[in-house]
Amino acid sequence: MKPHWLFLSGALLLQAVPAAAQTGAQTSTPTPPERFFKQPPGTDYYLANYSEYEAYLQKLATQSDRMKLVDIGKSAEGRSQWMAIVSSPANLAKLDEYRAIAEKLARAHGVDEAQARALAAQGKAVVWIDAGMHATETVTSQGQIQVLYRMLTQSDPETMRMLDDCIILFAHDNPDGMELVANWYMRSADPKKREMATLPRLYQKYIGHDNNRDSFMAAMPETENVNRVLFRQWYPQIVYNQHQTGPEGMVVFVPPFRDPFNFNYDPIVMAQLNEVGFAMHSRLISEGKAGSGTRSAAPYSTWHNGMERSVAYFHNSIGLLTEIIGGPTPAKIPLVPSTQLPRGDEMMPIGPRDWHLQDSLDYQWTLDRAVIDYASRNRERLLFNIWKMGANSIEKGSRTAGPSPRPRSTGWPTPRRWTKGAAPRRSIPASTRRCCRPRPSAIRAPISSPPTSAICRPRSPSSTR
Repeated sequence: MKPHWLFLSGALLLQAVPAAAQTGAQTSTPTPPERFFKQPPGTDYYLANYSEYEAYLQKLATQSDRMKLVDIGKSAEGRSQWMAIVSSPANLAKLDEYRAIAEKLARAHGVDEAQARALAAQGKAVVWIDAGMHATETVTSQGQIQVLYRMLTQSDPETMRMLDDCIILFAHDNPDGMELVANWYMRSADPKKREMATLPRLYQKYIGHDNNRDSFMAAMPETENVNRVLFRQWYPQIVYNQHQTGPEGMVVFVPPFRDPFNFNYDPIVMAQLNEVGFAMHSRLISEGKAGSGTRSAAPYSTWHNGMERSVAYFHNSIGLLTEIIGGPTPAKIPLVPSTQLPRGDEMMPIGPRDWHLQDSLDYQWTLDRAVIDYASRNRERLLFNIWKMGANSIEKGSRTAGPSPRPRSTGWPTPRRWTKGAAPRRSIPASTRRCCRPRPSAIRAPISSPPTSAICRPRSPSSTR
């Protein structure tokens, strides 16, 4: 008999399919954000809310052949949670084929190396880039509006290569929070009086900021929607989860994370995480965007298992976290003397200066482009390596498979003694009370398990998002 979770997974997948909103007929060039919103997203003292964001996505879907809009499920308050799939028109016409390739390679079961290499050559890199998980971290949602428009309208060689090589899933993690925070911020007619500090309730209906602790348990509908896309439908090789705020005296924290990394993951995923992180740093630096820090610049690690980007590691996806400064109310970067001398973890320091929301959005655009560019240039390697990590997991799990050890008579009660009306449990002889301490022979004994690797979740002090 199949495990019940297989039936549940299938049901969830079938549930999501009818919710897909097909791309409408392309009638005109995409509308620029400044012509759609009350003010251009990115201007000081202005936040677009989710209703406006949703309407803009629906309009873009009718105007561009590079985008397909999908409703991935309902939020806790009943709003549609939208995902924009962006790629070339030719790729969008074959989404089912490329999704099937990504699934076969990620699951790895029944696929040998030759088949994996052939599938990797045929497939497209799949990249997830989200926004808005923590609703008061407003840069990500406002920035996604600009990123989408530019990806749908630019026709430079780099953009066209990215669209040909990649399928990018632009999603929103917290529709209710974006609506609440933007409306609260914009409630005052006087821009100088706008603020978020007095927000009257949680920006996720039940758990607020802890929505980024829910990716393991998936107790919230938004998390369930996201996990269904990530681990039942699309299996992206890169999962980019964007946050705020950056380290003091800097602009943005970008991976790699501090050591030691979680050694329970496949080392391939950690090696590629470092590659993508430094590609992001180098692109910022090459564009003259100073103030990025890594590793020791902040306490973030790979040890917490409940976050979106860290649960991705257990699925052999590269989980990225960035933490950037900024917001609709202008601010200043302070002088922090310890950040002013270039070093390996802060290669291009930034000095004190005024800072505006559009500054953060410009950095976010560069970071998103760096991730997509890395995926484009390493398309086949990303696809092959996610298969390799899956094959490694299956092989590792298979080494532990075998017959169950013969139970010893230790005086512990048998299952029938727990049934109603059973005789009272007898006392455990003193000579056997040490059996709760595993003997070396018991540790070495093979155990019966399916051919998949066990997931070890050690506890370690770490900073969480």
